[in-house]
Formats: sequence, C-alpha cells, structure tokens
Amino acid sequence: MKFPSKLQHKLQERQDENALRQLPVYGNRIDFSSNDYLGFAQNSALFEAVHDFLTVRNCKVNGATGSRLISGNHTVYTETEKLIAQFHQAESALIFNSGYDANVGFFSAVPQRGDVILYDELCHASIRDGLQLSKAKSFKFSHNNPEDLQGLLEKWNAQRTAENHFDIYVALETVYSMDGDTPPLEEMVQLCEHHKALLVVDEAHALGVMGEYGEGVVQYLNLQSRIFARIVTFGKGLGCHGAAVLGSQDLQTYLVNFARSFIYTTGLSPHAVATIHVAYQFLQHEQTTIKALQTRIVHMNQEVKRLGLQPLFVYSKSAIHCAIVPGNEKVRHVAQTLQAAGFEVKPILSPTVPEGQERLRICLHAYTPMESITALLELLASSLFQ
Repeated sequence: MKFPSKLQHKLQERQDENALRQLPVYGNRIDFSSNDYLGFAQNSALFEAVHDFLTVRNCKVNGATGSRLISGNHTVYTETEKLIAQFHQAESALIFNSGYDANVGFFSAVPQRGDVILYDELCHASIRDGLQLSKAKSFKFSHNNPEDLQGLLEKWNAQRTAENHFDIYVALETVYSMDGDTPPLEEMVQLCEHHKALLVVDEAHALGVMGEYGEGVVQYLNLQSRIFARIVTFGKGLGCHGAAVLGSQDLQTYLVNFARSFIYTTGLSPHAVATIHVAYQFLQHEQTTIKALQTRIVHMNQEVKRLGLQPLFVYSKSAIHCAIVPGNEKVRHVAQTLQAAGFEVKPILSPTVPEGQERLRICLHAYTPMESITALLELLASSLFQ
C-alpha cells in the first residue's frame, strides 16, 4: 500500500532540515540523558520491595482489566493515592496513566468556555495540547516573567464583572524540561492571589530533586495551601510511570467525572501502581541520595564557571542543564563527539526547541561520578572553543 504523499513530503522536510527523529540505540556510556535522577529505575532493592508489597496483599493480577470507572480501580490505587496526598500535604491525589495524560485531562476539562488560561511560553507540550482541547481562551506570557504575567492578569481581571464572571487560570512549571530553570514562584503566587487567579503548577522535574525529601519546589517554599492544583509525574525522579493531580477533594471528583484521559483509558496495572507506592516510601528515606544529587548540581555549576562556559548554559539549580549550541547540524556534531568519548548526551533539535535554541541537554544523577561531570565539561569546552 502506497504511503500518502503528503506524509512523505513532511518526512522529507524533516530530513532536509536534519531534524528527523529516530529511536536511539543506547551504548555503554555514562548516563547524562535519562530523567532517572535518583537511580530509582535501576534500584534492585526497590524492585524487590514492590514484589513484597504485592505478595503481602496476595495481589497476583497482571493488568487493571479495564478503566478505573469500570473494573480497574484496584485497592492498590486507593492506598497509593492516600500516601501521595499525605506526602504532598494535599487534600487529594488522583493518579493518571502518565504526565501527558494528566495535563491533557486537566486542561481540557477544568477551564470552562469563557475562562482564560495564562501560560508560560515554555510550558510542556502536554500542557499546550490540553490547552488546544480546552474551550477556554489561552494566552502565553514571557518565560519566568512576573511583570508580563501581571500585565495580563490586570487586563483580564479588569474585564470581570458580576454579569460577566469568568475564572482565570495560570499555568507554569517549577522546573522546565528544556531549560532546567525555575520561576520566581512566590512572586507569581502573590500575583495570582491578588488577581483572584487559580494557579496550576507542574512539578514533573522537581519531584525527587528539590527539597530535603524531594517533595518539590511548592512544598519546599511552603506554598501548597495557596495553589489550586499541582501535577506530579513519576517517570523522572521516582523512576517508574504515571502521574497524579493534587488538589481538593472537589477537584478529584470533578476530574473523575469530566477528564476524558482519565475516564476513557485502561488503568495502570497493580504492579505499576505498587511501584509508585514503594518509590514514595523510598523517597521518604533517601535524604542521602537526594543530597548526593544536589551536591552534583552544585559541582556542575562550579565547573561551568571554572571553564568559562557560563555564556552557553541556562543557569539551573535542578538536575537539568542545557548548553545552547545553535543549529541542528552543529549540536548533533558536538553530541556525537561527546558520545564517542563515552558520555550519553543527547542533542535537542528544532522544532522541539525554537530554531537557534538547539542545545545539549545534560541530566545529572545521584550516581554520576563527580569526575565524569568535570571530564564531560572539559571535553565540551575543547570541542566548542578549538
């Protein structure tokens, strides 16, 4: 059967732009690309603990068997959501199959027709896809810019009247996946409170990384009671799969009734949910591991400064560090040089990031040798400045 010519043309355009995506084949290189910040995905003790967790409960089911509203709401879900809510000091937690599902489900269902959503211009694709499905109007503000957000809040708040009431939602992340930077969250919370806006915060890349217990930026700053909803995902710092929306009990009930990505999908298996549960248990006792990661983040920033690489890097206090190397061909060449030396570093190409903002995305881990961070940066410096 002939492949459609329009699709073939789009593939050829990507090929011509040196931007065609392909599934990678991993070699035996030092990991600077995965989101497994604490090493939980490869933690054998956690793996065994999940088996024990299910054995104690005599749970020998391989799949959820259906959506959670039909037959898939096994008891491990209830137990795990309770633990997540307690850990994050939230009234409720509702597990979704992935961070993508959680963001698409939330933003397509919660803001209503006539409402307004203001979102950071660098918000993740899953948030943007949710906005496209929403009946609300959406407008972006400059990245991490409270002044720009304030201007939009003032504009839309001034249009609200008793006869024309609508809700204003503000969407942002605490750690941005392609920059690794963080917003001035306290200031943005104050702006939302002043203008009676509902703040929604994605903590995907903060969970397991930020805070003494890896609880995320919101709790580290003690802002959890002042935020309408939080989205936490488990495929990064927790090393497993799934996500949860944190908020009020009313929000959970609403999502169960109206979030299509929750309603119309088979639930996670008991094993997948048990892995989330055990990962949270481990997180509460892994301060040493979290500290090891945070120490490497400090070391990374110190070495970037020592080697004069600061102009290239987006400043980050997270596990994600990005060196801007404009041009798909150039950034691919530099990445291949690093990979040939044994470092698993991935280039991020346009159109994933805007043209001219192509970059090397370097992820740190609690298990990364300090000398490997130095060696990587020294090689990067020599590759760029030779």
